[in-house]
Amino acid sequence: MSMRTVLTLAVAGAAAIGLAGCGGDASGGEGPLAGTSFVVGAKDFSEQDILAAMTAQLLEARGADAEPKRITGSVNTRKALESGEVDLYWEYTGTGWITYLGNTTPISDPAEQYEAVKRNDAAENGIAWLEPAGFNNTYALAVRTGFAEQHGLKTLSDVAELARSQPQAVTICVESEFAARDDGLSGLLRTYGIDVPRQQIKTLDTGVIYAETGKGDACNFGEVFATDGRIANLGLTVLDDDKRFFPVYQGAPTLKQQTLQQHPEIADILGPLAERLDTTTMQQLNAQVDVEGLDAEDVAQRWLQEEGLL
Repeated sequence: MSMRTVLTLAVAGAAAIGLAGCGGDASGGEGPLAGTSFVVGAKDFSEQDILAAMTAQLLEARGADAEPKRITGSVNTRKALESGEVDLYWEYTGTGWITYLGNTTPISDPAEQYEAVKRNDAAENGIAWLEPAGFNNTYALAVRTGFAEQHGLKTLSDVAELARSQPQAVTICVESEFAARDDGLSGLLRTYGIDVPRQQIKTLDTGVIYAETGKGDACNFGEVFATDGRIANLGLTVLDDDKRFFPVYQGAPTLKQQTLQQHPEIADILGPLAERLDTTTMQQLNAQVDVEGLDAEDVAQRWLQEEGLL
């Protein structure tokens, strides 16, 4: 090997090391994010896995090197963002308003809640909230679709009316935390004036609630999370919270303001994704993972391709 060849290889190696040290990616593609790298956080449940996979795939399609990273719990995921362990992740407006900003009273209007979280989190913590998606992963009461149709149930106010006319029909399954929270069962019953004997309310594990509500033996109504994939799989209908008792948990990408200032194109890249995600879509995507057992990254990629985003 000639001295010239040795020098050429040495220079090339040094350049590669320098690029890696700056967060670049020699294997990255072309696009507005070429040469950048991002870690996309995900809380430890399927919906977050799907959202993180979608986000990473869209960033990679625009030239970045991006990978999802699963973290246990909301607080730990938020700390990972603040420390730089992750660069962005999907958060929920209710969590931001109550858990991170320390408010006790939620704002019932989704748009107002989002704007308040966005404004205050930026001012107090330097965290930017991108445009939100149309899904709301909040608490809800669900009922078998056939039972709902039989009794004309569409809203929680309809449940209150049923409790007055046929109190024996209003049996409810909830988890222990929901039963103990004032913004859970007790507040719900009080807000809607639902008055049923205590023995008609059963406390069960979360997974059992879905199954029992689907069967209708232990209870006709069950506490659920609005975007859970088991809702559609079990033939359940989510009742409309017409008095807006539950906090809004609308999903949106979050990242440091500094990161957004450095890469403003991220907002344009993720905007079309947020526009297409509503509650029904998230239920269907979650079901593919939680019910059908498919891989979150595969589910994300197929849906993005079907929507023309990849």
